[in-house]
Amino acid sequence: DNAMEGGAQQSSLWEPPEQDGGPGERDGGEGPPELRRSQPLFIHGSSRQLPQEEPRASSLPSIPNPFPELCSPSNSPILSSPALGQGPPREGTSHVVKVFGEDGACRSLEASAATTARQLCETLVRRTRALHDHSWALVELHQHLALERCLEDHESVVEVQSSWAPGADSRFVFRKNFAKYELFKSNASLFPEVMVSSCLEANKSMAHSELIQNFLNSGSCPEVQGFLQLREAGRKVWKRFHFSLRRSGLYYSTKGTSKDPRHLQYFADLTESNIYYVTQGKKLYGTPTEFGFCIKPHKVRSGVKGLKLLCSEDEQSRSCWMAAFRLFKYGMQLYRNYQQAQARLSQPPWIGPTPLRSVSDNALVAMDFSGCTGRVIENPSEVLTVALEEAQAWRKKTTHRYSLPAACHSSALSAAIHRTQPWFHGRISREDTQQLIGRQGLVDGVFLVRESQRNPKGFVLSLCHLQRIKHYLILPSEEEGRLYFTMDDGQTRFADLIQLVEFHQINRGILPCKLRHYCTCVAL
Repeated sequence: DNAMEGGAQQSSLWEPPEQDGGPGERDGGEGPPELRRSQPLFIHGSSRQLPQEEPRASSLPSIPNPFPELCSPSNSPILSSPALGQGPPREGTSHVVKVFGEDGACRSLEASAATTARQLCETLVRRTRALHDHSWALVELHQHLALERCLEDHESVVEVQSSWAPGADSRFVFRKNFAKYELFKSNASLFPEVMVSSCLEANKSMAHSELIQNFLNSGSCPEVQGFLQLREAGRKVWKRFHFSLRRSGLYYSTKGTSKDPRHLQYFADLTESNIYYVTQGKKLYGTPTEFGFCIKPHKVRSGVKGLKLLCSEDEQSRSCWMAAFRLFKYGMQLYRNYQQAQARLSQPPWIGPTPLRSVSDNALVAMDFSGCTGRVIENPSEVLTVALEEAQAWRKKTTHRYSLPAACHSSALSAAIHRTQPWFHGRISREDTQQLIGRQGLVDGVFLVRESQRNPKGFVLSLCHLQRIKHYLILPSEEEGRLYFTMDDGQTRFADLIQLVEFHQINRGILPCKLRHYCTCVAL
């Protein structure tokens, strides 16, 4: 009777096999030998399981189950129709989540309702043995709508998946996103002064950190404003309006740039919507530019109807609108996610207790072995001088080694050693390169190296700077039987592409900025 009063509950038709270990044990090979790779991986949530399950609300009448003893774990005497959708996630139950890689490969994982996007990313990083950093992200992709967004670290993966329409072409993609926390970097320039009202009213430039504090401070009232192209509902016509983004929502003016309440029209709610990039705006929606984005209310599950399509003039203004939307919606939670990501980077890479050392770090001292016997260097300035001299001597040895390679063996090695590096992408086209860098974040210093399509023996360094992607030709050359690579007609020579990349990670050289992040793809 209690179950009848609570409404229809969704009964699970599949139970995963019981296993003793968690994700860490299955990865290490200590599990039972009959465990197969195709079985889902369970991820424990951080919240406590509730003793009772919340019934799923439905507008359709409940259907009594004539065979209650055949129901799975909940033993619910109510049948749920598959046409009702997945419904909200239930605590205490496990859900299968499919994650795709950029190569199209798929991996199924088993997660609880409390599993967050960060927990899922950390599990995939361990499984793929990728380099652990906070740039890995889980992307929600709606292919039929050409919409995508990066999930925030605290979001529930199962809850997001339950909001999808049954049978919709939606998926999670595991990939890098270097722009995820770029808005909290001190050197970021995401917010032009002409678009922020606090800067205009103060009539002076404001530091980026101070501007972020205004966004995070609930007592302040910053406002992002500017012109956007708006697609009219039910039509393919785009019109230009002046928009204002506030904590209370997004508005547009029906009379020029007027902010009079009589002329402001309420356009979208921040708390009940998500903001997405539009990836194929011109093809599907006829956007005036390539810098489209969309505000999708939670109640819109499938179809174009209900989507609020917007288009900006350039990438900088689009990034500004989307960053301000995230700050207004999540506030301090977004900054806490960034702080936790930074704290994880400072943790040691090993798992478990800190390994014991035979000598304490505090007992290490600087030594000088230039004489017959070694001596302890007590003067701090002398320690610094000795360290600089050793670094200079090491640099000379390295330069001599690279500048005088063996004529035959080293040339063959230099021509192929770069293929083992994660930043090398082989024969990828210029268009695919720009799409890959755009997906992983238009941040200064994002780069990759690829083979040149025009020059069969050359290579191309593709680099992002000021949200634009530039391409630099790398040409090989031989002199006295020795192979070297150059980007400036031989003025600066490198023995191989690895040395070229490592040099520009430290020195800017002829590039507009240093190489900071390399684009990489992992196989799931």
